[in-house]
Amino acid sequence: QPLKMHCRDCALVTSSGHLLRSQQGPQIDQTECVIRMNDAPTRGYGRDVGNRTSLRVIAHSSIQRILRNRHDLLNVSQGTVFIFWGPSSYMRRDGKGQVYNNLHLLSQVLPRLKAFMITRHKMLQFDELFKRETGKDRKISNTWLSTGWFTMTIALELCDRINVYGMVPPDFCRDPNHPSVPYHYYEPFGPDECTMYLSHERGRKGSHHRFITEKRVFKNWARTFNIHFFQPDWKPESLAINHPENKPVF
Repeated sequence: QPLKMHCRDCALVTSSGHLLRSQQGPQIDQTECVIRMNDAPTRGYGRDVGNRTSLRVIAHSSIQRILRNRHDLLNVSQGTVFIFWGPSSYMRRDGKGQVYNNLHLLSQVLPRLKAFMITRHKMLQFDELFKRETGKDRKISNTWLSTGWFTMTIALELCDRINVYGMVPPDFCRDPNHPSVPYHYYEPFGPDECTMYLSHERGRKGSHHRFITEKRVFKNWARTFNIHFFQPDWKPESLAINHPENKPVF
């Protein structure tokens, strides 16, 4: 069944280390719908990232961590909706699809779990949107779309207003004096965020996320749509050209 969900206001909470010591939690929790990604926890971080979760978008590569932490992350008492994405080979329903198999087992253990999968047709639409917005073919450019790409795009479909917490502007990492923060707020000794962004953006061998390219698209969307950035607080400079008033079509 297709997901039927609409929110006037959404807090899209990234997993960035910029959220550490931000004390944005109460503001986030006051929002009608709170959107999180992958296995980003709230327990122990509520003061900075909030405690509520309305929607969680999860990559195929995170599903094992989700299962390991299911008592915290798959808390059905909140009525959280879960959207899983991945290559079609992971989603197939013939017994060979890793994500589908895991979700099937989960639904038996947690019958109240509200879990959805992004269809192959929808995945192709996400690819096409990336090409339309960047001029780059995802496969030819050896690009893996990030969970952030899926989450922002889904949020545009579901939300009238999106407050994004923890997302830096696209040129942030080019500033030699940028502050160093961990890539994930829940891995304080993990890799540096900008190091991760730049290595993926410049990577040519193998497939990489293009985090900075995606942020350029988000910045552009924010000129037209009701998207606002906090922690760090920034807004795109206005351009003296007309932008389409319709949201991207998926």
